[in-house]
Amino acid sequence: MKKLRLGVVGVGYLGKFHAEKYAGMEHADLVGVVDTQRSQADGVASRFNTRAFYNHRDLIGKVDAVSIAVPTPDHFAVSRDFLENDIDVLIEKPITTSLEEADELIRLSESRGLIVQVGHLERFNPAVTALQGVVKKPMFIESHRLSIYQDRCTDVSVVLDLMIHDIDIILNFVKSDIKSILASGISVISHHVDIANARLTFETGCVANVTASRISTKNERKIRLFQKDAYVSVDFANHDITLVRKNEAASGGIVPGADIQTLSFLKGDALEDELTSFVNAVMLRQQPEVTGQMGRDALKIALHIMDQIRATNVRYGSQ
Repeated sequence: MKKLRLGVVGVGYLGKFHAEKYAGMEHADLVGVVDTQRSQADGVASRFNTRAFYNHRDLIGKVDAVSIAVPTPDHFAVSRDFLENDIDVLIEKPITTSLEEADELIRLSESRGLIVQVGHLERFNPAVTALQGVVKKPMFIESHRLSIYQDRCTDVSVVLDLMIHDIDIILNFVKSDIKSILASGISVISHHVDIANARLTFETGCVANVTASRISTKNERKIRLFQKDAYVSVDFANHDITLVRKNEAASGGIVPGADIQTLSFLKGDALEDELTSFVNAVMLRQQPEVTGQMGRDALKIALHIMDQIRATNVRYGSQ
């Protein structure tokens, strides 16, 4: 089988892991890595026995597909250059910084029959995949995503940095249009919003309360989902799922008339699964797990949340 020629554009904190995974794939040939910081490109290239480039356009004509892990404001221009040269792309989340840019990339890929996959990594989290057959028509969702401060993530707000992960997961479970959004947030350390909360109401009646912070004293990733016959609690950090299901025959216990199960799941390697999925989509010419449209859907809600936060902060003099 012919190997897929791959490149990675932007080999900072996250991009270097893309390079590592591609370098170890049987059906992939890591042709080169790109970074405007020459020492970074040289170091990663040396480590994975590939070529270093310093301008992403130098990969054009040498690769079939690329991972794009440059800073978010550069996603559009870099992705467009590759799509215009018939090269499939995996774009780290968020897909772009505006809906107009996302629409242009989607239009361009569809007109040329190309693949755009968006790097919503949590879709490949073992806990999320384990819930696919369990979560059905949730009516209330609560998520918390808290992170210790990291300076490398401050080129965008916490909504586009962290909260968008949970937005994408929730959209995948609820599968409904949004009816209304209420949001608040504030900048504490960076020049962008560092803590945010949003209440999403869907046309189905489901309500999701979503909180994200990147100035926490600990890392925490939890989500709770309530539906007619069950309550599901997921602790991503400790790899536990608690499942409470209605069972009228059950007696006693903490919740009368319910069975309680605590399930543990393997940590897995979500990034490797994500990149393997992308490689398969490119080689088989099939729709990726997380399409450009899905990335746009999550971005639309994230931008709406940011608009509300800005409007509220201006109204009350918080900015």
